[in-house]
Amino acid sequence: MEDLDLLQEAASEAEAAKDSRTLYEVKMKFLGRTGKVTGLLKSMKELAAEARPAFGKRVNALREALEEKFAALEEKLKRKELEEKLAGEQIDVTLPGRRAKEGALHPVTRVKDKLIDLFSGMGFEVFEGPEIENEYYNFTALNTPADHPARDMQDTFYLTEEFLLRTQTSAGQIRVMEQKKPPIKILSPGRVFRSDDDATHSPMFHQMEGLVVDKGITLCDLQGMLDEFAKKMFSETSKTRLRPSYFPFTEPSVEVDVSCAACGGKGCSLCKGTGWIEVLGAGMVNRRVLENCSVDPDVYSGFAFGMGIERIAMLKYGLGNIKLLTENDTRFLEQFKD
Repeated sequence: MEDLDLLQEAASEAEAAKDSRTLYEVKMKFLGRTGKVTGLLKSMKELAAEARPAFGKRVNALREALEEKFAALEEKLKRKELEEKLAGEQIDVTLPGRRAKEGALHPVTRVKDKLIDLFSGMGFEVFEGPEIENEYYNFTALNTPADHPARDMQDTFYLTEEFLLRTQTSAGQIRVMEQKKPPIKILSPGRVFRSDDDATHSPMFHQMEGLVVDKGITLCDLQGMLDEFAKKMFSETSKTRLRPSYFPFTEPSVEVDVSCAACGGKGCSLCKGTGWIEVLGAGMVNRRVLENCSVDPDVYSGFAFGMGIERIAMLKYGLGNIKLLTENDTRFLEQFKD
C-alpha cells in the first residue's frame, strides 16, 4: 500500500507539470539523490538481513515504474513545447518581403571618379602620395619658406617638428619630378588636412592636383585643358576665366572661375549675381620648384592646378554646406542613387 501511495503521489504531481522544467523538478523529488525512492533504498540498512532482498525488489520495481512514467510525460511535454515554438516562429509567406536597402556611391567618390576618368582621357597618370609628409615635400620644395604663414601651427596639423599631415597633394608632384624626367603629366588625388572648419571648409577634405611639365608648355595650354574640364564636369556651354592670384609654387598664378551652369552666366543666387563661380587655383610651375627637383627651367616649363573635390561636388550638386558630405545622413545619400 505504501508503494502504491508513493506511485500515485508521483504520478499526480508529474501529470500536473505544465512544462519540462517543472517535470524535471518532480522527477528529482522522487528519483534524485535525495529523493523519496532513493531514501527508501538507503533505509534498507535498518532492516533485518533476511528482509532486505524482498524490500529491494519492491523498491526497484517502484523506481522502474516511475522512470517509465516520467519518460512518457517528458516526451509528451517536449513534443508540445516544440509545436508551440514552431507555431510562434512560423513565417507567413503571404506577407510582402522586406527589401534590402541599396547603397550608392558617395557624391565625393562620384566626383573623384569622374575627375580621374576625365583627366585620364587627356593622358594624365594617377599618383597617390603619402598622407603623412615631412616639411621638405609639403613646404620647402614647393617654395614655401620657414617663415611662410602656411607653416603656422594654427593652420597645420604637426605630428612632430618635422612631420605633419599634408596640407596639399602638391607634395606628390615633387616626389614624381624627383623620380621621373619630363615629359610629366600626372594627377594626384587624396585626402589633405588643414586647421579650418566652417560651412564651406573642413579639417579633412579631398584634393585633386595636376601637373604637366614639358618643353614649350604655356598658360594657353592650361586654359585649353581647363575649358575641356569645365565642359565635361559641368555643362557643354561652360567657359573658364583666369584671374591673377598668388601661390608660392606657381608664377604667374591664377584663380580659375567657371561660368555658372545654373544660370548660364546671367547671374543668380548660386553665383551671387556675377555669372561666375571660383572652382580652383592654378599657374605656371615656379622656376624654383623645377630647380628643387633638378629640372632645368630654361629647357622645361609646366603648369599645375589644384581643386577641392568637395568644392566641385558642392557646385555640381548645389550643396550649401560641406557638412552634408560627412554627416552620413542616409536621407541625403539616397539622393545620389543611379
